[in-house]
Amino acid sequence: MAKVKYYYDTKTLSYKRIELSGLNRLKRLFYFLIGSAFTGLIMVIVFFQFFDSPKEKKLNREIDILTTQYDIVEDKLNQVELVLDDIQNRDDNIYRVIFEAEPIPKSIRKAGYGGVNRYQNLKGYNNSELIINTSEKIDQITKQLYIQSKSYDEIIELAKNKADMLAALPAIQPVSNKNLSRMASGYGYRIHPIYKTRKMHSGMDFSAKTGTEIYATGDGKISKVRKSRRGYGNHVVIEHGYGYKTLYAHMSKYIVRKGQKVKRGEVIGYVGSTGTSVAPHLHYEVHKDGKKINPVNFYYNDLNPEEYEKMLEISSQNNQSFD
Repeated sequence: MAKVKYYYDTKTLSYKRIELSGLNRLKRLFYFLIGSAFTGLIMVIVFFQFFDSPKEKKLNREIDILTTQYDIVEDKLNQVELVLDDIQNRDDNIYRVIFEAEPIPKSIRKAGYGGVNRYQNLKGYNNSELIINTSEKIDQITKQLYIQSKSYDEIIELAKNKADMLAALPAIQPVSNKNLSRMASGYGYRIHPIYKTRKMHSGMDFSAKTGTEIYATGDGKISKVRKSRRGYGNHVVIEHGYGYKTLYAHMSKYIVRKGQKVKRGEVIGYVGSTGTSVAPHLHYEVHKDGKKINPVNFYYNDLNPEEYEKMLEISSQNNQSFD
């Protein structure tokens, strides 16, 4: 019940009851409501300035959880990178070496994604740097995995052809040489038999009687046959594939034709002394990707370790070549 208020009337010297008009009552109510609303607003502002609302607390908890999860994801991505680096290293230095494939350059493996604005939509947030770094790392790993997958596809194809490749490699001596007595001159600088000067000898000379059989040292196709009185004389070149070629020079006779397929160990001609030669012998060369390399590294199919050591010793002697 509202309190009754009085005022003292000096004329009548008595207390009289205060009677408020309807308008005054409305004014008082209005002022009261305005004051209450303003006070409430100030209290709300002050409260939310120093305290989080239940919704904000929930959102902050979710942000903290997401940030923690991003940190965990980043740690796991770092572990994935280490494993992927090991896989790439094995691929380049083991698998691709075994199958004689060129390693994939790091500039290709580690290349990032293009586009300066690729992560523009992730900027402007409290944790933008963390989110962008994680996104970049995921993109890089995704691309590296794609490249590695393509590399393994290539290795699988090479493995399927491994048997053919092993059969094609020049892996035996071109003449019968069980006691290694026919090894006359090796690869390297030797004294030229005619000019008597040191000159690069790009193959190996096997001394043998005229008419001694000459064998194809690996499967392949005859890419060249030529009769000549100069240089290599009568000679044959076999294309083995996989970047390999072998040359057989100074033949007395060859029994193959251009385009003919031959197998390792098949007779392709006979020893002679045609062209620039001072005695019956076979001059034998191995070419890899257009470069002449030392044939002594390709006799692993018919030499045991002791014989190979002896072959190395004989072929390294600084003697006179036969051509």
